[in-house]
Amino acid sequence: MDPKLSNTLKVLSGAGIAAASAAAVTVFLTGPGHASKKKKEPFLYKNFAHRGLHTRDKKTPENSLAAFKAAVSAGYGVELDVQLSKDGYVCVFHDDDLKRVCGREGKIWDYTLAELREMSLCGTSETVPLFEEVLSVMGGKAPVICELKTGPRNKELCRKTLALIKNYKGDICIESFDPTIVAWFRFHAPKLLRGQLSAPADEYKDQGPALGFALSRCLLNFLSRPQFIAYKIGPRPLSVRLSEALGAMKVGWTSHDAKSEAKRDAVIFEFYRPGIKYR
Repeated sequence: MDPKLSNTLKVLSGAGIAAASAAAVTVFLTGPGHASKKKKEPFLYKNFAHRGLHTRDKKTPENSLAAFKAAVSAGYGVELDVQLSKDGYVCVFHDDDLKRVCGREGKIWDYTLAELREMSLCGTSETVPLFEEVLSVMGGKAPVICELKTGPRNKELCRKTLALIKNYKGDICIESFDPTIVAWFRFHAPKLLRGQLSAPADEYKDQGPALGFALSRCLLNFLSRPQFIAYKIGPRPLSVRLSEALGAMKVGWTSHDAKSEAKRDAVIFEFYRPGIKYR
């Protein structure tokens, strides 16, 4: 064989091996966990009210009992957020601090439940609800997506949230931006549908460029093997689309237009009234 041709074939062979290895590594990093059709069915092609059916004018505040009552009355599933109070109660609240919603300094875990109950949500008569109170309002009538927020006591939050979920007579799944939280549920509640929340890299500025890149592309899926990816609505990286192609449910947040339903398995929405189910 001509030496030049032989060298060319060696180079091509090496490039092919490198490409195949890179593809295999990507599949390993981003591959989802398996979920049966029965496990996914309660959540498929449903619209979920983001933090309950709250209103833009804040008369019905986000993550309030009023917002969840309105959602279940309308027939929608809900998405909500849980964090721990200082004295260990699982509370429903989104933000890292209390300033925007309650007008107070500090974080939710800086206050006891009794102290939180004295704070108003957006100037209304509503206060921070307990997770168990919201589940009671939902009453098993519609599916629930529960997001666990990262805090100083993640394992305690996971453990207590799971205990409340086990007592709930309805369809519920969990999600988190933190892959280690999702991984906790992978090993401690494998029968529970679990999802990885994610967004473009510029949403992770506080995490640093390397971790932000990995989180935005779901490259830590190997830890938790999520069964759905809840990605911020907009373009999705190739690695995320690969995970979806390998079987992860496609969930979009936060929708402000019914067009978001196209090519998604579930949608988290706010400030409009889509259909309850879209297929």
